[in-house]
Amino acid sequence: MTDTQSLPTWSVADVHESLTSRSFVASLEQLGAEVSRLEALYDELDIRGGAEGTVPTVDAATGDRADRAIAAFNATVAQMEVLEAYVYATVSTDTRHEVAQSLLSEIEVLGSRVSPLLARLADFTAHHDPDALSAVSHEAREHVGPLTRLAARAEHQMSEIEEGLYAELSTTGSGAWGRLQGDVTSQLSTEVDLPSGRTRLPMPAVRGLATSPDPAVRRAAYDAEMAAWPQVATACAAAMNAIKGEANTVNRRRRWAAPLDASLFANSVSRATFDAMQSAVSASLPDFRRWMRTKARLHGHSNGLPWWDLVAPLPTSSNSIGWDESIELVKSAFGQYSAELAGMVDRAIAESWIDAPPRDGKVGGAFCMPFVDDRSLILLNWSGSVESAQTTAHELGHAYHNTQLAGRTPLQKRLPMALAETASIFCETLMVEAGLARLSGNERLSLLDVDLLGANQVVVDIHSRFLFETEVFARRQRRSLGVQELNEMMLEAQSAAYGDGLDQSTAHPHMWVLKPHYYGSHFYNWPYTYGLLFGLGLYAQFHRDPDRFRAGYDDLLSRAGMNTAEELGSAFGLDVTDEGFWTASLDVLRARMNEYSRLAGQP
Repeated sequence: MTDTQSLPTWSVADVHESLTSRSFVASLEQLGAEVSRLEALYDELDIRGGAEGTVPTVDAATGDRADRAIAAFNATVAQMEVLEAYVYATVSTDTRHEVAQSLLSEIEVLGSRVSPLLARLADFTAHHDPDALSAVSHEAREHVGPLTRLAARAEHQMSEIEEGLYAELSTTGSGAWGRLQGDVTSQLSTEVDLPSGRTRLPMPAVRGLATSPDPAVRRAAYDAEMAAWPQVATACAAAMNAIKGEANTVNRRRRWAAPLDASLFANSVSRATFDAMQSAVSASLPDFRRWMRTKARLHGHSNGLPWWDLVAPLPTSSNSIGWDESIELVKSAFGQYSAELAGMVDRAIAESWIDAPPRDGKVGGAFCMPFVDDRSLILLNWSGSVESAQTTAHELGHAYHNTQLAGRTPLQKRLPMALAETASIFCETLMVEAGLARLSGNERLSLLDVDLLGANQVVVDIHSRFLFETEVFARRQRRSLGVQELNEMMLEAQSAAYGDGLDQSTAHPHMWVLKPHYYGSHFYNWPYTYGLLFGLGLYAQFHRDPDRFRAGYDDLLSRAGMNTAEELGSAFGLDVTDEGFWTASLDVLRARMNEYSRLAGQP
């Protein structure tokens, strides 16, 4: 573990001094008033769908209604997003902070009043036709992509009353259950029998020990997890059942044939594109299993990798890195793309965007959320490993994406998750390629190890998550699922994805407990695979013609909430509906696996 005392923490005090400051209280009161005004405006303008079979009038007056409705919606949501991020900055780093939890709930209730207005705007747009509205409305012209998506969404909405009721109930339903999972898992700590003695650690820190260079530490952390997660599994199973049960009910009433269809639509990805990607992924699994067996042999295992060595550094590498050194490596790699990208790293440090140290009550994992203007807030659980440095590059990639979205309105930057991973994966790839360009021998092997273990997580483990979540949705249609059944389903999914690359006797049955990715209405996992492989495809385009790529990349990022996945791919000459595209991206990883085996001295 690294010295957490020297790691940076974020600061949001320049926006409001505290959660009880006069400026924050005034802003929250103003937001409540703005939401009420927005509701009244939508009633005044009659922003809703028309009676079936009626032909609407689309004239200058209609355009004025659209202009006012879209502008007011954007203004209110922009204000809400800043306040929500400000409060979540406290909640995510201290889930025991009851005042912050209460305030976040208050903002979520306000959000539940705005959600039905977006549904009404979707009905209004579908009824009047986005292209017709664009001819009479400046705001509609500026938002034609998002409005077209909203019009399509209108086909899968409940009635206005039902959508309003669902939005209100979700704050005490799926929203509250998701918060419960985050709270109980972030507040859990456990004893770890380290070689240096028994120590109690928060679970994010325990999970960070998986990258320790000491195999005894890694095994001790795994054993501690196996003992700890069952303590909160019953509560998390209740949360899982509530969230997926609610999602099944709402998906059915919204006339989705399957939960995956709703997920694909939410991500602006067509079924043809998804099927092409999944086919390429399935074909690659034997290659990943072969790589895992090679890695296992380097660690002295003959029966596949044990779970505690899945993300282990090579025995010949310490895998440790200091915070300052990692930031310099990230900055140097980013500088090979552009001075602007490298300069953003300096901004993130100087302006306290980053909260790095793991600690009790802090949520696990890592994320980046937009904050004020083009500024982001980046949460890490820094473990002092090379993987932590890669994660830092990943999250800073999201921050760069946010700088390109800063000029867009809330409606224009409603990013589907599959496309939100574009810049983060591209920036991770910059890090890997910069390292490969300067390293050789065991150091090169170590970097390939770090890169491939990350790819293994995003391709193989994410595939197991997709299989698991598919089965959860299917079984939850019939009944509630207990802890033991969820554990067995998790093991079955891991067996199908990892195969003989993993020592199946060490598989992790509790992964569903700890991953927040499962605790949402849609499939949250497969978009990571999309992001990785799409990002590799983009990097190939950059390598082929850097100047041409730079000329269009920032605009592509800024339009990620305005175009479909297929449209964004086409802008760079990529056909994402073609399995060959996904195979080519996976071939990049296959080539790295082959070099890994060669450097490891194994066939």
